[in-house]
Amino acid sequence: MFRLGKWLITSAWPYINYVPHLGTIIGSVLSADIMARYLRLKGEEVLFVSGSDEHGTPIELEAMKRGISPKQLTDENHAKVKDLFERWDISFDNYTRTHNTLHIEYVQELLLKIYRNGYLFTKEIDFPYCPKCKMFLPDRFISGKCPRCGFEAARGDQCDQCGWSLEPLKLIEPACTTCGSTPIIKRTKHWYFDLPKFSKELEMYIRENDRLPDNARNFSLSMIKEGLEPRSVTRDNKWGIPAPFPHAEDKTIYVWIEAVLGYVSATIQHLEGKGERERWKKYWMDPSTRLVCFIGKDNIPFHVIIFPALLMASGERYILPWIVSSTEFLTFEGEKFSKSRHVGIWIDDALELYPSDYWRYTLLAIRPEVKDINFTWKTFVEKVNADLNDTLGNFIHRTLTFIYRYFGGEVPQPGRLKEADREILEAIENTLTNVEREMEQIRIQATIFAVMELAHSANRYFNEQQPWKAIKTNSEEAATTLYVSTQIVKALTIMLEPVIPHTAETLWNLLNLPRRSLKWEAITERLQAGHRIGKPKPLFSKVTLAEVEEKFRRKRLGSEELTIATDDFSRLDIRVGRIVDVQPLLGSKGILKLGVDVGEGSSKTAVVDLGEQYRAEELKEKSVVVLVNIKPYSILNVKSEVKVLAACDDENLILLKPESMPKVGSRVR
Repeated sequence: MFRLGKWLITSAWPYINYVPHLGTIIGSVLSADIMARYLRLKGEEVLFVSGSDEHGTPIELEAMKRGISPKQLTDENHAKVKDLFERWDISFDNYTRTHNTLHIEYVQELLLKIYRNGYLFTKEIDFPYCPKCKMFLPDRFISGKCPRCGFEAARGDQCDQCGWSLEPLKLIEPACTTCGSTPIIKRTKHWYFDLPKFSKELEMYIRENDRLPDNARNFSLSMIKEGLEPRSVTRDNKWGIPAPFPHAEDKTIYVWIEAVLGYVSATIQHLEGKGERERWKKYWMDPSTRLVCFIGKDNIPFHVIIFPALLMASGERYILPWIVSSTEFLTFEGEKFSKSRHVGIWIDDALELYPSDYWRYTLLAIRPEVKDINFTWKTFVEKVNADLNDTLGNFIHRTLTFIYRYFGGEVPQPGRLKEADREILEAIENTLTNVEREMEQIRIQATIFAVMELAHSANRYFNEQQPWKAIKTNSEEAATTLYVSTQIVKALTIMLEPVIPHTAETLWNLLNLPRRSLKWEAITERLQAGHRIGKPKPLFSKVTLAEVEEKFRRKRLGSEELTIATDDFSRLDIRVGRIVDVQPLLGSKGILKLGVDVGEGSSKTAVVDLGEQYRAEELKEKSVVVLVNIKPYSILNVKSEVKVLAACDDENLILLKPESMPKVGSRVR
């Protein structure tokens, strides 16, 4: 198990050109929060830091679109995001921002050390330049085709599809993202970090660190094997930290170089606020400190390669990441989150729909730990209803209500424990062991499964003991059942505090226990007979799929109903199609690649998530209704050219089909 000591928990800095979505919060912030809360409950010394990533080209681009300054944009968004994280019950010790004096000075000082240590060099290079905008095109000011995987919307700094780090000149068919012009090539001077000099040290660090997950380890070793290249430290954009090097007055520091260094500056800032500035070294330069970074898999190169190399290059004894917990991607209803295409749920919208604990539980229960996971409203409904309401809430409410009604609100004095009583009490200790094992490996899905299995067992125990009958014939037996059940309620409350902290606090208050006693070690400490509880109240409410989808639709549309003209409807090319080919997508559950004949000798690809409603063999030659003239989109890296239409009620997804059998390709009018 984890040993006692100091812990630095970090989550990737959300980029605040807009509010984060569900994929962002589960990929780093929420996952880090459950770890920080768990370690605090165990009595560990924990410092949990992150902040708003404010510099770089996306902020400049968004500010240009709005006609405001980058500073005004980040001031507004930082305040909003900070407030949202508080409402999500994220327990940061310091949630800061990159546009602050301490961070700027720390980054400049560290990079000057690296420069003086001989690990930075200058080079004049050819660089894309937009003659129309009169500016060089770093990072997101330029886009094009990825030379590695062929993705057509790769950015100048990274490909979102394959995750490879890029430079603008490597893009195929590049274009200025501001005006769409084809750039010319112009000479400019930049400062580079000599990353290849650290190849051997990085490889040793990665191979010897058995705490790295497979995706982080394999991706990073692959990068080293293919050959690391010097990384640009400076950019030609204006919004950022001024480069501190001689004759670099017109340059700023590349946002990803400075953002990862923010973990250190955030620690310094937090301790400075407590009058203990120099104590930051007790974290960052003490080999006994465990640094755990939570990121999405697209940030692996920056946290496993670049960040450690920068710390090595400083010449000081910085600790390196002990664990880099890198999640796979979360998709929404089979599609990648996209602000421009209105695909997904953003964390502000989520809180307007349902309480934060509903979201926290659902996201952590489906956390994409080993493969990409698809969020659906059906999944959300199942997690809220089956897990939170029917399993957890039902057992807790029945237990506390029974005590309040039949035992005057006091934990009853038990009689002699039977085998069933002893077994369920032993299940608490077994669950505790399982949870600690899974949390040590950052397997949060498995952690939640273990806790919920205890809740399932508790429900079975309660049902089998039938205290509602025993209270009439054998009150001592009923008292024993309720005494035992109360111990399970207490254990579940503590185990689930990192996951659903608001509910846990409510429940702890119902148990009439002081906040200071909410500790991990208290899981196996029994509530004594005679302890008085508060008046019970339901912890959760059921939701329906129809209600969820309607609330989401209204949220998206606003208060006014969406109406379209008849002419607008006529622009939709909806046809009768026939499914001619069916292929399940590897690694997915219920997601199929369909070949659909839409008439005129044309077959189109449709990627659909049918869950368990249809078997693949049922669909071959089935007539369907298809929307043809859509912009193609990708699901699990497969391009969907048309959309198969379906209706959905509370329980079922039903493919639409013609009443009779018109000719394939017939238009729906």
